[in-house]
Amino acid sequence: MNMANDEFLPFQTIRIRPHLGLFCINELPGILLCALGYWATNFMEFEFHELLVYPAFSLTIYLLFKVVYMSRIEYVLTAEQLIVMHGVLSHSMDYIELYRVVDYQQHQSLPQQLFGLKTVTIYSGDRNNPKLDMIGVKVKMDIVSEIRKRVEFNKKRKGVYEITNRL
Repeated sequence: MNMANDEFLPFQTIRIRPHLGLFCINELPGILLCALGYWATNFMEFEFHELLVYPAFSLTIYLLFKVVYMSRIEYVLTAEQLIVMHGVLSHSMDYIELYRVVDYQQHQSLPQQLFGLKTVTIYSGDRNNPKLDMIGVKVKMDIVSEIRKRVEFNKKRKGVYEITNRL
């Protein structure tokens, strides 16, 4: 089998979605304010009821939009590209050619550590997406090593060599 043949690509497509726990981490203050607003309306007089109901309702709509947006994010790792699909009212797809990826980084905040999640940052030579944050990835998933394998494969296949100038 010839590695230069475009039909032979030894990798399966991997699909990753952010974990819902990331929504809880990111939006915890809003969730608590919303719950507190609805709870406090039970103890207020009727004439002041709307002082908390309308802001709580507005915050609920905002949080629903955020959870739908997060559920629509998908990272698709193919043999040659990393594709990011996102959007609610309009759906966008961003493509990063893997041979352009130059570096990787993993980060875990304290709340992410508690939920077993991480953020993987991909740095590339792509003009539109020089930095991509893959949010809400489960810690158990070793996505960086998988991306690294595919990046090296594509660089060899396309004859791309990195030249560095070190002092």
